[in-house]
Amino acid sequence: MPITSIVIFLPLLGALALLLVRGVSAIRWTALVTTTVTFLVSLLLWTGFDPAADPAVPQMVDVLSGWFPEWLDVKYVVGIDGLNLLLVLLTTLLGPIVVLGSWTYIGKQHRGYYALVLLLQTGVTGVFTSYDLFLFYIFFELTLIPMYFIIGIWGSENRIYAAVKFVIYTLVGSLLMLVAIIYLGYAAGNAVNGGVFTTDYFKLLAYDVPLGMQTWLFFLFALSFAIKVPLFPLHTWLPDAHVQAPTGGSVILAGVLLKMGTYGLVRFCLPFFPNAAQEYSVLFAVLAVIGIIYGALVARVQPDAKKLVAYSSVSHLGFVVLGLFAFNLEALQGALIQMINHGLSTGALFLIVGMLYERRHSRLMADFGGIARVAPVLSFFMVFSALASAGLPGLNGFVGEFLILIGSFQSSYTGGPVLVALATTGVILAAVYLLWMIYRTFFGEITHEANRTLPDLNPREVLVLAPLAVLMFVLGFFPHSFLKVSEPAAASLLDRIEEKRAAVLEAAEAAEAMAATFDGTQFEVAAPSTPAP
Repeated sequence: MPITSIVIFLPLLGALALLLVRGVSAIRWTALVTTTVTFLVSLLLWTGFDPAADPAVPQMVDVLSGWFPEWLDVKYVVGIDGLNLLLVLLTTLLGPIVVLGSWTYIGKQHRGYYALVLLLQTGVTGVFTSYDLFLFYIFFELTLIPMYFIIGIWGSENRIYAAVKFVIYTLVGSLLMLVAIIYLGYAAGNAVNGGVFTTDYFKLLAYDVPLGMQTWLFFLFALSFAIKVPLFPLHTWLPDAHVQAPTGGSVILAGVLLKMGTYGLVRFCLPFFPNAAQEYSVLFAVLAVIGIIYGALVARVQPDAKKLVAYSSVSHLGFVVLGLFAFNLEALQGALIQMINHGLSTGALFLIVGMLYERRHSRLMADFGGIARVAPVLSFFMVFSALASAGLPGLNGFVGEFLILIGSFQSSYTGGPVLVALATTGVILAAVYLLWMIYRTFFGEITHEANRTLPDLNPREVLVLAPLAVLMFVLGFFPHSFLKVSEPAAASLLDRIEEKRAAVLEAAEAAEAMAATFDGTQFEVAAPSTPAP
């Protein structure tokens, strides 16, 4: 079995192994060993990946066919390319971090919690590596089940409401996408696959979707992914889900689950429906900029630190969507690396807020203040992560946002420089709400006696946060090591979009010309000649 499939299904095997172990300690260690081994195995994807190979062809591919009838071209195809490699590594990295971060936070039904975390990792990794649209949909829907139970069982007081809202929003969008997948599969099968229904990614990519069909198919796909991002105004499920979820659930949700939406846009919406994507690029750019500013302004007035970080995700992921719809290499590269940056910095912020909650059983900033004096290590990690999230030069957040803004400013698809200038205010607002949170929580006078004896981070908690902090620094100072992985794939994707766009326009013009040739033309049928008597 190739490495890609091992990385996908090793957490699932670990979840099954949890059924056999007894005792809380054994359950925790089984989950930790499984996620750690999965991460170590996933490093072979990094070392074995060749950036110089053909970017249009995935590497380390695993194919299994024959599990569907012959009249359905549906198969198991997974692989790695420049668009998904870093996302897979982020997913496997967060696995052991979430397990360690939940070590003392989860106080009940440990077996079920860790099994669901492992199942969720399998689902997310499968989403990022699938090259069959039906397989992608299976993994996409699979992630709903464990996340629903993680929020609904181990969440806060309004957990059921948040879990149901999360499922309803996501399920409505994904069911509409299923309709589009079925329609696209039959249309592509008739056009390029000998009349056989297909969900093969590359066969669908070879099919030039006609202009008349592109718009509604594009919006059915884009709606599902926009809900997952979430893009304004489809974001209202996210703050509830984040606030009610346990710390581990919030880290997974912010770190990788939201990236399923942005990844779906870049993997499917842009190359399958390039004409529609470019036609409505300004609409998505406007919604992204509204999300950037709205998310930042709402974050500024939150009394709950966890809700503040949740709204910051709406703002930061608006930058990613803006970069995707700029249709140039700088912005696309910025969007791809910003997906990783957001997972690192926001994941760290959620972990730190969770650590504060474990100590004081409160997430309200008014209940803290002055704790930098008694917990300097915890304060260091919070300041470092917040500055990275705010886009301080030298840390990871700056690289992605800078590339996105530069590329979007140069693009003719994002509504002009005024809109991009408005997006830039999101960087300033991020500094405002994050520094405000830091001041109210960690600095000033100690106003609550309980904060005078607040314990600092223990070695386990330092081990949880240290890898994220190191990567924030490395990505900030040495981004080229990561950007060079995705650059050939990003350039190839943009070339393919332009080629398909031109081919569809050429086909549409040819059809119009043919229609004009016969428009109004009258055909006379000569009467048969009568033979002479």
